[in-house]
Amino acid sequence: MCRLFAITSDEPLSPMTALEALDVMREGHDGSGVGLFLRDLGGPFEEMKDAPILSGIFTEKGLKRLDAYMMNIGFMTKYKLSIKVPKIPPPGVPKRDIYLIRAYEYPEEWDSLTEEQRYGRLVDIRLELRRMGEAEEDMIVFSFWPDVIMIKEIGDPLQIASHLKLDRKDLKARIIMAQGRQNTNYAINLYACHPFFLQGFSTMTNGENTAFIPIREYLQSRGFPGYTGYQSDSEVFTHILHYTIVKLGLGLEGYKHVITPLKDGDIATHPSSRLLQQLKQSCRRLIIDGPNCVIGSLPNHSLFMVQDRKKLRPGAVGGRPGKFAFSSEICGLDAAIPDRDKNRDFQPMHLDTVIVAPNRQEITLCRQTSPLTPLH
Repeated sequence: MCRLFAITSDEPLSPMTALEALDVMREGHDGSGVGLFLRDLGGPFEEMKDAPILSGIFTEKGLKRLDAYMMNIGFMTKYKLSIKVPKIPPPGVPKRDIYLIRAYEYPEEWDSLTEEQRYGRLVDIRLELRRMGEAEEDMIVFSFWPDVIMIKEIGDPLQIASHLKLDRKDLKARIIMAQGRQNTNYAINLYACHPFFLQGFSTMTNGENTAFIPIREYLQSRGFPGYTGYQSDSEVFTHILHYTIVKLGLGLEGYKHVITPLKDGDIATHPSSRLLQQLKQSCRRLIIDGPNCVIGSLPNHSLFMVQDRKKLRPGAVGGRPGKFAFSSEICGLDAAIPDRDKNRDFQPMHLDTVIVAPNRQEITLCRQTSPLTPLH
């Protein structure tokens, strides 16, 4: 099993908050890798919320190719966070040239684009850079999106944090998601490391998804370029979330009905029976097979947690107004928010979607027995 931790806070926090919470859950991950997702950024990125930020790992050659490509399509650097690392990495951590976090100015010709067009092109650029990097093995691109930074690496989370100096003052965020990896393969591909991200949606999962193949085939048949990659069977959770909200026009509660629909008898008596019957029939190939605990983040800065019907992966939510955390284990909550009312901690069951809204005032529970309404 892996271990998951996410936190949402009114005040920007260091990634160390999440990594230290992962460390107290060390028995649940083997130190073979870590993934970090940061959004609603603080520090120098606070004043450039609309600027797309490129996150990834590059060789010297790859950086030159990146610069030539970005200049050719009209993107100019607005700000960069330099991560200089020692020549000799910690044991188990690969030697890298450059960890890149760079914010860009949009090309002038993008001024006339709609938001949908702009977001589509950002996905196209990220995918093209990924293809370029895979061809020459000189670029690994995790994200290219406004107000988002992603860092992934092989090795022990705290050793990586020290190696990359992640406690720096200019790297803070109000939303942080982190996964401590339990390696289930002999070779580790960083594209298989959680969290995953697509157009403002991010998820990470503790579990396994044996229904991966039909889900992947269904998504790839939808004609959207972003539904690709799939070095991990868990990446589909992010893409289903995007598909449910962006393509189907449903809210977060609809996501739960897509991946873990109610039994037919329960649907028959549900207040949204007709809609749920249609949804289960049309999205049958998106039903997951667990056990899985999923933690995710939405473009509006909500955080959520869901469980599948098997409920065999731990997960808990707790906190106080202004700061809430989602964790695989209670000890992770204790490490990050020790001053919370522990009596209010909540462990979701298979019908539950637990949400902390952008105002970060309380934990909201949505059950699959409640009415389901489309967003549009």
